[in-house]
Amino acid sequence: MRFIVLGAGSIGRRHLRNSRALGHQIVAVFDPDSGRRAEAGALADAGALVTDDATAALAVAADAVLVCSPTHRHVEQARAAVDRGLHVLVEKPLSHALDGTADLVTAAARGRRTVLVGCNLRFLPSLALVKRLFDEGRIGAPLSARAHCGYYLPYWRPDTDYRRGYGAQRAMGGGIILDAIHELDYVRWLLGDPREVFCYADKVSDLDIDTEDTADLLLRFDYGVIANVHLDYLQPTYRRGCELVGRDGLILWDYTTQTVRVHGKDYRRHEVFEEPISTDPNDMYVEELRHFVTSIERGTPPMLDAAGGRRVLEIALAAKTSAAEGRPVRLEP
Repeated sequence: MRFIVLGAGSIGRRHLRNSRALGHQIVAVFDPDSGRRAEAGALADAGALVTDDATAALAVAADAVLVCSPTHRHVEQARAAVDRGLHVLVEKPLSHALDGTADLVTAAARGRRTVLVGCNLRFLPSLALVKRLFDEGRIGAPLSARAHCGYYLPYWRPDTDYRRGYGAQRAMGGGIILDAIHELDYVRWLLGDPREVFCYADKVSDLDIDTEDTADLLLRFDYGVIANVHLDYLQPTYRRGCELVGRDGLILWDYTTQTVRVHGKDYRRHEVFEEPISTDPNDMYVEELRHFVTSIERGTPPMLDAAGGRRVLEIALAAKTSAAEGRPVRLEP
């Protein structure tokens, strides 16, 4: 397929390299930064348009667009691509606000265009194993859940000044709640749609940012389960994982070791199921691209479409509202 890449930061260049490795063609690259354009241009196909004009990039004949720009540009660029009749992989989160997201969902459905929202952890083998074991009833009916993700923001992209990145700037869609929206996505993937959100979130460190750097969310589900999600920009060591408590046992997932464990209900026998998974983190991005192309070719729904991405965004924004107003926020079905 012929791809246009909008945004040549770290994730844009990753998708560019993976697209080429899979045999796809990069026909245009947009980025406002000359240094990133030069680096992306060296990775793109010969003859690709490399430009600081997004409109010019979108005018190149292509099949699909990879939207990798800062969060606040996602919807406008995805909508422009759909209006051109192109399929879209748009990086998470879908946006920093709901404005325009419903129209994007409608336009994609009307034009029968595939829109995949890039919550790439769904393509990670270890988390896919968690999903399979849970759906198979390995631990019985769910009772509670906890997910967490934390890492010191300046370490996220050590080759750049963290203060200039979108994560540090509210106007660009930054803050740990939107930046780590993966946790909200996979909790929803596992447990379904929550009906109420309560959140404490604030900037508690001396990081030079105007966004929240820590957040604790409680998600309540209609069938009684309560999930806790902790997110922060603060921890000096990268930590990410989750635990699912069921009537018949416990599933533990650790991202850093790529390990899944299942403990049986009878703790005295220490029944433990363990399936270590070693994988290159880039593999999930490759599988994400393969899934995107397959969805286009077969006309099948993507793993997380525009409507699903919008729903995850609603949860994140409800958490922000809860933190600002000090109250639980009800999510409509």
